[in-house]
Amino acid sequence: MNPEDLLQEGSEEEKKQRSPLESLEVDLKYFNDSIKEVAIEIMVEGLSKYPVFIAHQHEVKLGEVIFDRHEMNTDWTIQASTLEEFMERGVIKKELRQRFIDTYKNPDKFMCVFVIVPEGANFVFFPYTN
Repeated sequence: MNPEDLLQEGSEEEKKQRSPLESLEVDLKYFNDSIKEVAIEIMVEGLSKYPVFIAHQHEVKLGEVIFDRHEMNTDWTIQASTLEEFMERGVIKKELRQRFIDTYKNPDKFMCVFVIVPEGANFVFFPYTN
């Protein structure tokens, strides 16, 4: 806990802005082992060399739900997908495929998370904890 949390300093706007990503970090740490198992399964089964996990708090029609925030009593729903599905759905354009691959981090050490928030979406590489 931060000192400003104890003193309740900081505007409500600041708390709202940092809250979603802080809760995402908590959820990703909580699901760490299971997400890594799913990533390994995707790669071992030959579905993709590039597993992608989607973190959101809304309805998303991409990938397969692996952790529903309502069922798990967490802040974020996590879905599993692949680079190939992202390309099929037009989320990643074919001409940007190699750029994605070049920036994709070692899937044994990092989970690739496509974070969707009301302001937009972005890829984040979050390290697995040991």
